[in-house]
Amino acid sequence: MARTRFRVGHALDRYVLSEFTKIFVVTAIGFPILVFIIDLVDNLNKYLSRNIPKGDLVLSYVYWLPDTMFNVLPAAVLFATVFTIGAVTRHSEITAAKASGISFYRFIAPIFVGASFAMLIGLAIGEIAPRLNARRLALIKETRSSEGNVRTRFAYAGENGRVYKAAQLVVDSGSMIVVEIERKGTGPDYPSHLIAASNAKWRPARGWTLGKGTFHVLPTDSLDLAFAFDSLVDRQMRERPRDLMLTPKAPEDMDYAELGRFIAAQARSGADVNALRVSRMLKITIPVTCVIILLFGAPLATSTQRGGAAFGVGLSLGTTVIFLVLIQLTRAIGGKGLVVPEVAAWIPSAIFGFTGLILLARTRT
Repeated sequence: MARTRFRVGHALDRYVLSEFTKIFVVTAIGFPILVFIIDLVDNLNKYLSRNIPKGDLVLSYVYWLPDTMFNVLPAAVLFATVFTIGAVTRHSEITAAKASGISFYRFIAPIFVGASFAMLIGLAIGEIAPRLNARRLALIKETRSSEGNVRTRFAYAGENGRVYKAAQLVVDSGSMIVVEIERKGTGPDYPSHLIAASNAKWRPARGWTLGKGTFHVLPTDSLDLAFAFDSLVDRQMRERPRDLMLTPKAPEDMDYAELGRFIAAQARSGADVNALRVSRMLKITIPVTCVIILLFGAPLATSTQRGGAAFGVGLSLGTTVIFLVLIQLTRAIGGKGLVVPEVAAWIPSAIFGFTGLILLARTRT
């Protein structure tokens, strides 16, 4: 008996991908909505005390959606995979497909396409969410401010990729000592520069004036053009003294490149950056896990026919909890330096990928 040819774009492909997409979208948006409800219940009194308009509060949750979606994308892919394959297994559609000469691996190809698309969405969200988070914090009047009037030995990630470091900042006097300002460039047309000054003074009318230092222009890695100055007004440094008292941005409030620059600045200051290195790599590993989790969920989903939808929900939720626990474990062991931070960030993906390959190899095709 001749095996049936199964073309790319076949009706079964479209059916499987359609079922996967519907469940994925519902899950990817449903989890964040649950988070929003919990946040609103916990913080409603705080928001009311700040007199935040209802429109701004609603908009703040819209801005928060990408960030909350980012961490649940692998779970959304897992739910969509388990329920899509579980449904066609219970209804014997997958058996009919196999009888027509379609292997299990070929059957889940549309799901692989959907998971790959989810990975691309995750990578894009990782770059977009930090900007939207900043807008959200402004709408809900949330600031991350250090206590007191003096801040010592700090690095601050400013606008346009600029990083400020100072030995001491005194807000009341609007002054800093031993100041460095670094901006990472892209080449001769937009060179990197480094300003090192012994002091800086803030005046509301003029902004920051740097005193007694050197301005380094670095068109290439091997070329350093240095200019000494007695006084320099930095028009690009728009942060006020009180703004510099804000604690450093959280990793989720910086994109991959910005976080990399901040890590480099902190490392040069002698700070421990292991936890930040883990967070930066997780911006890649979490989206990639969308594809890896498919290898784990697809073979397990064929067993949901024995327990029905309840089994599928339990399997998905249990796996999601394990994944989130592994992420926290990753942050702990990578942050403590027990494992190279970038390697630690891949541990959850490696565990699920290895286990998934074993399960997939044992699945009847």
